[in-house]
Amino acid sequence: MAKATGAKRRIRRNVVKAVAHIRATFNNTIVTITDMNGDTLCWASAGSVPAAGGDKKFSGARKSTPFAAQRAAQYVAHEAKKHGVVEVEVRVKGPGAGRESAITALQSAGLRIQSIEDVTPLPHNGCRPRKRRRV
Repeated sequence: MAKATGAKRRIRRNVVKAVAHIRATFNNTIVTITDMNGDTLCWASAGSVPAAGGDKKFSGARKSTPFAAQRAAQYVAHEAKKHGVVEVEVRVKGPGAGRESAITALQSAGLRIQSIEDVTPLPHNGCRPRKRRRV
C-alpha cells in the first residue's frame, strides 16, 4: 500500500505557561514563544509580519524599528493564545531597538508577564573582539 501523501497535520497543544524569547538585533527583531521544555509554539520576525496597512512587509531599515518589533510581538501573542497560553516568562537577548516595545506589545495583547530576564551573552574576557568600526 502506498502512503498517504500530504502535509503533516499540526497539533494544537494546550499550554498555559510559556517562555517568550525576544532576540533584538540592530537589523531585525525575532519573537519566539516556546513551551517550558523549549519546543516552539509560534514565532515571527519584524520582516515576516505585514506592516500596518496591508500585505507589504517590513523590509530594509524599517525592520529594525520599535514599531516593527511591536507588530511581530502582537502577531505572536495572538498565535500563542490559540495554543492556550495565558502567562509568559520573557527572555530578552541583544541590543536592538525593539526590546521594550516587544515586551509592552506582549502585555497589551493580554498575556500575563511573569518575569523579564536579560540573557544577552557577555564575554568574561573570552575571544578577542572584532576591530572597531569607523564611520
